[in-house]
Amino acid sequence: MTTEATAEQAQQALIEEFEMFDNWMDRYQYIIDMGKALPDFPEAWKREELKIQGCQSNVWMRHERDGERIHFDAVSDAAIVSGLIAVLMRIYSDRTAAEIRSTGPHFLADLGLDKHLSPTRSNGLNAMLKRIYEVAEQEAA
Repeated sequence: MTTEATAEQAQQALIEEFEMFDNWMDRYQYIIDMGKALPDFPEAWKREELKIQGCQSNVWMRHERDGERIHFDAVSDAAIVSGLIAVLMRIYSDRTAAEIRSTGPHFLADLGLDKHLSPTRSNGLNAMLKRIYEVAEQEAA
């Protein structure tokens, strides 16, 4: 995903990709495959202060500022959660703080994720989103 597209355009592109799948299990597999394609997350980054609370599995997320853009890296030790991370990275990584703050999580409903995730995975997804929005708030301040 290039940063020329807005976050809203990236959301819409992902929604259109998900519409290709009639079967929810195929969507799950697609999410898992997205997670497998995440870049490596060095062991040295798996520190307690980078760990996100509220996730069923271990999730670590870090960010760094590159000019006006915020780059996120994240990883989980669970396949589906890694896929959810990949979805969020695709939408929110390498965006400006203002763009992240102006873009809500409504696209998750359009993807059908909120209907098919277990409560613990849904809580984890919300915790990851909260962290992304918190980072954007801090970077905007």
